[in-house]
Amino acid sequence: MAKAGQFFTYKGLPLVRKGKEIYYGNMSDKYVVMMQILSTEKQGDLDVANKIRLFRMATDETLPPNERINKTAEKESLYEALDIANAWLLRYSAK
Repeated sequence: MAKAGQFFTYKGLPLVRKGKEIYYGNMSDKYVVMMQILSTEKQGDLDVANKIRLFRMATDETLPPNERINKTAEKESLYEALDIANAWLLRYSAK
């Protein structure tokens, strides 16, 4: 469990959820990935995401909103979405 003032992380990068949106990455980096949970299904007592849209977004707030998104995808599980989001961010940071 994350302590107050700390974020959950996945593979060393912050993971923050607000409602049906999840932000992955450091806001101080050039890009972060926003994930929108489009639909869920019941598995026991839990609602599990089964359709997630991903957006790689520039963190540069001087860019117009329509120019900040430069890559999109759709996945069928949170694990797949996090895996591709991590690859996108690692690929950029390796350049």
